[in-house]
Amino acid sequence: MPRPGDAPGLVEIARKWAAELADTEGVSLPPEEIEGSLLRFAHELRAETDPVREGAKRRFAALYSASPLGIALADQDGVIVEANPALGRMLGRRSDTLRGTPIPSLASTDKGSATLATGLAELDGADLSLYRQLIVLSNAEDDPLWVNVTLSQLPSDCTERSYPVLMVEDVNDLHLLQERLRHQTLHDSLTGLPNALSFSTKLESAVAADSPGQLALVYLDIDGFKVINDGLGAGLGDQVLRTVGRKLGTVFAEHNAFIARLSGDGFAVLLHGELNATEVIALVQQVLDELTEPVYYDELGIGVSASAGIVVRKAAGGSADELLRAAEIALHRAKEAGKAQWMLFDPELDARDRSRYRLGATIAGALENGEFSLVFQPTVKLAKQDELAVVNAGLRWNHPEFGNLESEDFYPLAATTGMMIPLGRWLLTESLSATARWREKFGGAAPEVCVRLPYRLATDPDLVLLVKEELDRNDLPAGALRLCTDGPSVLDPNGEVIDSLAVLADLGAHLVLAVSGSADLELIRTHQLPVRHVILTGEVVDALAVHDDEVASRHLGQLVSRAKEMGLRIGAEGVRDAAHAERLRRLGVLAGRGPFIAQSATKSDVEELIDRHAAR
Repeated sequence: MPRPGDAPGLVEIARKWAAELADTEGVSLPPEEIEGSLLRFAHELRAETDPVREGAKRRFAALYSASPLGIALADQDGVIVEANPALGRMLGRRSDTLRGTPIPSLASTDKGSATLATGLAELDGADLSLYRQLIVLSNAEDDPLWVNVTLSQLPSDCTERSYPVLMVEDVNDLHLLQERLRHQTLHDSLTGLPNALSFSTKLESAVAADSPGQLALVYLDIDGFKVINDGLGAGLGDQVLRTVGRKLGTVFAEHNAFIARLSGDGFAVLLHGELNATEVIALVQQVLDELTEPVYYDELGIGVSASAGIVVRKAAGGSADELLRAAEIALHRAKEAGKAQWMLFDPELDARDRSRYRLGATIAGALENGEFSLVFQPTVKLAKQDELAVVNAGLRWNHPEFGNLESEDFYPLAATTGMMIPLGRWLLTESLSATARWREKFGGAAPEVCVRLPYRLATDPDLVLLVKEELDRNDLPAGALRLCTDGPSVLDPNGEVIDSLAVLADLGAHLVLAVSGSADLELIRTHQLPVRHVILTGEVVDALAVHDDEVASRHLGQLVSRAKEMGLRIGAEGVRDAAHAERLRRLGVLAGRGPFIAQSATKSDVEELIDRHAAR
């Protein structure tokens, strides 16, 4: 029999099965007894299962209340019907005040609201078990709260429907830390400006946009910053860098400029819009002027000068690498031109420079492939121009594309690329080898050879060893060689040249100094240089090329008189014609070389001259 309190559904099931069992052939129990037996079975089954279910409910309730995650249970429309204390704390509200609040309205932005609405819709209309997103919620203090939200479905107790549940994880501190680390990764810690990585990203974006208007890139570098850093300390140097960053920001404030500190004392400014070179140059000049104004640090008024390279071009087309290269070249030219100024990138000049630099980069291969040869310039006595005094040796590059290149075409490039030492060694080696052959062929009629030492070779500490090795290898006395150097080489701060010249003179080599004025001449006395010959060069000789000039003649005459007082023999280079040679001779110049006798000569030409000289 049914008991009071039995659920109607349970009674109905028991009666159904009782009828079935009663109708079964061979069963003698009455239906009422079978029904009672089944109800007892059901009660026992419920007794077994209810504690499990009730325990699960209690555990869920405890977890819901104590969870650090914010949890909100919602109805079918996504309206909150219950929220736990953690969610209330996150939002700065009592949890019961969240009832009746649509889940999407918890977001602080329209985008966040749309994200939550989309998640609810996808859970309702698709076979999704979870929907996760990072969004910003708003709390009672209107501070942004970054959270990870998870939307899921919970089944109903008594129906097959499921209802939305919102779970919220507070990641605000983690997000702020990530943002701080991201800022540190992309910004310079000293000035607060974007760093080189951030600038590179910005530049790539600017050139990739293919947008209208112009791009302007300014590279700015502080001149002589090492003086400030080493002289006044790195701490004050840091303050100067901050000041430079602030002044750049002030000048470019109204121009939507992206300003970055690249490295050391280098800065970059990127502008995009309707620009022209004149406007950009005016802004850069304003920056340079601002930087020279002293700023006081602990009563020290410090102003700096800066050099700037400027590139202005169409925003569309080209690449970031091309823009960077152009700015670097313009900055380099500004430095070379004397610093404390700006230089605008010139595409035509750059094209010429590229050709020159390509030439300089191939010097090593040309030397290895035998493209260099000796070229000679005879020096004769001006009183007896048929008498050979000395032969000056130089280098010529027989370039397969550009033809014959003289030393002035490639020496500066060799100095830049570090190839001056190999070229100088080759020049010395080949010159002494040629001298040895002439001495063997012509005996005493063979002239001395004079080698003009390139600056880098003159200052090389191994110069003496190199000369001695080549003299010994060719079985030549040191007196067969003249070595010519100039004032800048003598004044090398390392002092190697003076010491080397003294040792070479002791070996017996004849030393020649190129002189362009009285200051060069006085180096011999000041440094007690073991020089026996001087060669006049430059304007002091050129001034008398066309006609007699009273001032130029007086100047050159004074140089010659002073050289004679010092017991020196005087020659001149760059003598153009017979009349020029005569004017120099009258003023006391003993020997000369230049176009008046021969602009240049090959080995066979020199041998012919030696032969004629020997015959006379």
